[in-house]
Amino acid sequence: MSRRVTPTLLASALLLTGLVGCSTDAPRKETAPVAVEPPPAATPTPRVPAGSAPESAFGVGVRQLKLNRDGRALPVTLWYPAAGKAGGAARRSAAAADGRFPVVMFSHGLGGRPEDYAALLTRWAAAGFVVAAPAFPHTSKGGDGNVLDVLNQPADVSYALTQVLALDGKAGDGLRGRLATDRVAAAGHSAGGVTTIGLFTAGRDERLDAGVVFAGTAVGVGTAFAGATAPQLFVHGELDEVVDYAAGKAAYDKVPWPKALLSLPKGDHGRALLGDAASLRVVSDTSVEFLRWSLYGDPAAKKRIAKDATRNDIATFDDHL
Repeated sequence: MSRRVTPTLLASALLLTGLVGCSTDAPRKETAPVAVEPPPAATPTPRVPAGSAPESAFGVGVRQLKLNRDGRALPVTLWYPAAGKAGGAARRSAAAADGRFPVVMFSHGLGGRPEDYAALLTRWAAAGFVVAAPAFPHTSKGGDGNVLDVLNQPADVSYALTQVLALDGKAGDGLRGRLATDRVAAAGHSAGGVTTIGLFTAGRDERLDAGVVFAGTAVGVGTAFAGATAPQLFVHGELDEVVDYAAGKAAYDKVPWPKALLSLPKGDHGRALLGDAASLRVVSDTSVEFLRWSLYGDPAAKKRIAKDATRNDIATFDDHL
């Protein structure tokens, strides 16, 4: 895949301006036609072998990793399972817990920062995942807001993933020997959702075993999902004021692999990730069980996904896992 935006992509990329302010503001909606396809004749089998996820919660550590890809500064926040008592705030540079943990690459929305999503991402880390969240050079808070640069972000994530996985073999690093380098997912919100879809389409990273897309759309990156089977969980508010629900549903309908859509009838563009406690609980519990299944291969977790998704009638769940 090209590491820069190519001229042939610029026309479609212009449509991404509908994502401006996706983290905090409320600009005009992005719309897309709904394309409903019949399910495939046979459900592909995920490639992660069966196993079991940790049963107990971990403490959480947090640290920073300074990266740079061809002049593109990519500071990465790492949340990871930490030794010691579970609960409480993430501890800076805490010792990692014993074990090998799958890796989840998380991409923020336009005008956002990794720490905006700490309430969700620390829950993933406490459940037994190393979460790596880059701050993108143009679309993070304080950047120039160049929305076209979203098309460069899948390559940024792939680069950051390579550097994160290398920590497993780096002498003296706190995560040495702690990463399950063959069990990796990508996730992202809004413009980060576009980035995540791009990692399974035009910028397919074959190291990825699963994806989680929050309030995302395929505009600019396409829906030509490619490569090995990678289960996908989509999460979208039906009252989304930035990325129209129909646009997210259209991308979801194109996924050829095991997939599920968590729909929040009263959900907007980001409250379930950034503030609403009841919705955040449903979203976090559902996504944790999805990741336990798709990255640890835990069959018991798979059985819990739908139950968590439909708790207290906060969301509906289209389940094709």
